[in-house]
Amino acid sequence: MLKNKKHILAIVLVAVFAASIVRAETPAPRKWEYGPFVNYGNGVGDRSDYHFVWAGFQAGRVISPMVHAGPFTGRFEFGANVMPFWQAYTPSPYTKVVTNGDTQTVEQYGGGTFRGVSLTPVIFRWNFGREDRRVLPWFQAQGGVIYTTHKFPPDLEVPHGTPGGTSVFNFRSGAAVGWHYFTQPQRSIDFSVNAEHISSASLGDRNPGVNATVQVQVGYTWWK
Repeated sequence: MLKNKKHILAIVLVAVFAASIVRAETPAPRKWEYGPFVNYGNGVGDRSDYHFVWAGFQAGRVISPMVHAGPFTGRFEFGANVMPFWQAYTPSPYTKVVTNGDTQTVEQYGGGTFRGVSLTPVIFRWNFGREDRRVLPWFQAQGGVIYTTHKFPPDLEVPHGTPGGTSVFNFRSGAAVGWHYFTQPQRSIDFSVNAEHISSASLGDRNPGVNATVQVQVGYTWWK
């Protein structure tokens, strides 16, 4: 009987030791993330001479358990960000001569640097892979709003010297692909490529917008 008890005790001790090893080697689930980022990019097509620099702070929370689906294995995350630094660099103001029959009119178009802030209250992200990997790729879709101190994008100026027909409020929508590179179990350097569309949703008389922009984003994230 004593011998059997010793065997049982030995088995229990081995099981406890093995469980402690597994617990030590398995990273704690990452639920919250937050950190700063900076974006740089250009417009595309007829806006290729537009350049953008944005900087801000992002937070997100993983809200689903691990979904096992082959190459799409991962977890769903909901996030948001705020960009107190939002700048668009557009061509300098210029004039255009418009001929209508025997009459010529000189039109003045705005341009230059536009400053503002942006809020992205909706970010839907899918994190691919298990949490024990050094590199964690992801895909996301997002939408937000921009406020600029002058109407954006620049357009034909009205008599008092501000672009007419556009709006100080614009909306952003787009998608991004990127990855987290974990320097520590709860720290990562982040890289992504973003594609976005900017439009005023016809808040002004005209809605020239920016049909497409492509940006590179670099950030740093703390995980909880």
